[in-house]
Amino acid sequence: MADKPTSGEILGVPYNFERPSISRMLSAHWEPGEGMLVEKPFGIGYTLNLANWRSWIVLGVAGLLLWQQEQSAASADEAAEDEPVEVIVDEDSTD
Repeated sequence: MADKPTSGEILGVPYNFERPSISRMLSAHWEPGEGMLVEKPFGIGYTLNLANWRSWIVLGVAGLLLWQQEQSAASADEAAEDEPVEVIVDEDSTD
């Protein structure tokens, strides 16, 4: 039985299932001179290259959107607690 390859590419998406080392994990996220996305050190797909300034903008926008979502959920909870609730009872209905 032939050994299956532990790294390669399927339909243009890279994969790597070799046993990861700490140096490979750290160097994969910091590759100066490369684009915003680099191959994952373990698993399937791509990850952000933190040596590229565009990655920091993506992280900032994602953090801002998360903060905004939490703020709007908290204000919606406060508004729901303060408002009176109207209950309508229909006594004419026959079931």
